[in-house]
Amino acid sequence: MIRETDRHFKFDWIAILLFFSLAIFGWVNIISASQSGEVIDILDFSKSYGKQLLFIGLSLVLIVLLLSVDSKFYERFSSIIYVVSMLSLVGLFVFGKNVNGATSWYGIGGMTIQPSEFAKVATALAIAKYLSDLNTNIKQLKHQINIVIILLIPAFLILLQKDAGSTLVYGAFFFVLYREGLPKIYLQIATLTLFSAILSLKFGLLITSAFIVTVVALKFFFFTKKTRNRIPKIFAIAALYIGFAFMVGYVFTNLLPPHQKDRITIWLSLEKDPIKLERMKKLEAYNLNESEKAISSGGFSGKGFLDGTRTTGKFVPEQHTDYIFSTVGEEWGFLGSSAVVIIFVLLMLRVLFLAERQKTTFSRVYGYSVAAILFFHFLINIGMVMGLIPTIGIPLPLFSYGGSGLWGFTILLFIFIKLDSNRINEW
Repeated sequence: MIRETDRHFKFDWIAILLFFSLAIFGWVNIISASQSGEVIDILDFSKSYGKQLLFIGLSLVLIVLLLSVDSKFYERFSSIIYVVSMLSLVGLFVFGKNVNGATSWYGIGGMTIQPSEFAKVATALAIAKYLSDLNTNIKQLKHQINIVIILLIPAFLILLQKDAGSTLVYGAFFFVLYREGLPKIYLQIATLTLFSAILSLKFGLLITSAFIVTVVALKFFFFTKKTRNRIPKIFAIAALYIGFAFMVGYVFTNLLPPHQKDRITIWLSLEKDPIKLERMKKLEAYNLNESEKAISSGGFSGKGFLDGTRTTGKFVPEQHTDYIFSTVGEEWGFLGSSAVVIIFVLLMLRVLFLAERQKTTFSRVYGYSVAAILFFHFLINIGMVMGLIPTIGIPLPLFSYGGSGLWGFTILLFIFIKLDSNRINEW
């Protein structure tokens, strides 16, 4: 039993502290990435850092509202929230505003709202609701199909708006489903599919075919129970993957937009002519090259706040959004970059720790969804900035400039904090 007066203060303050640490440090770096030597007025709302401060202030209002709502509300109305969110994505095709080639925003007065940031929250609630239903068995094919449909609807709508980065985020839910008992065969299929796609582009169809046949044969002969007609099954499955590998090559050569094709070409070094590859890097990988230079110039301890020459010189385009981590690398160095990574890891581990302690399936699944989405954004953004993966337009959670992104992650996390408080209050 706890006293009624203490009831509203039983929140996980560790997660809350980590959240604000990232949001505030992100805002500090947005100041660096946004200023050009002028006097800084943090209340100048015409500047990115002024707007971000306003977004953070409005996030506080959101947090109070989210923590004030009865935790049962989120489970009870999860289906309605999902439907409304999907309708908001559909509405973009009629009322959406085109920004940088993507029709992903609503223009409201002097600001824009990106509903795809909130669709991740709605999808997490919907998945948690479906998996918590007593009649749902994730090992059955019909339930797996229903889950895929829940995920594909927002992913497809966002893809049609030419926002490939936000579409890829829905792959993060695979980790959630695997935790909840999705058969291992799907993980094996996904892994082999990914490797087949990369190998087919890098080494061609012949080497890829040999790799596929070898892996499938090893699977049937050494890692599964003896079955009848193993040889025909091996060749049938291998043929499917080889067909997929051929399709990947065809799509890459004939259907992929030029800028996406160039990004993959640079990442995998597919161009054999070094002069053409270097020219391609200068044109397509300019952001990445400048980002890597900014990070490496920071050294061990960094150049100091507002002293990053490549940051203040605006060498890195979009530095206050997708490439914000390069500001950290230049001004705060290895120490600051490591601190950011550690805080992110601690937040994700904290969410996972709390998720495992939940008393309901709904809260556990939603908690894992929060951790998976955070991890996916974190991994892709930092990997992109450091050149480890192809350039994908995806923000760093709580760090990159933008109201929709900040509010989306605020809602995502604090719904879980509210759900977790219900577990605490029942002690």
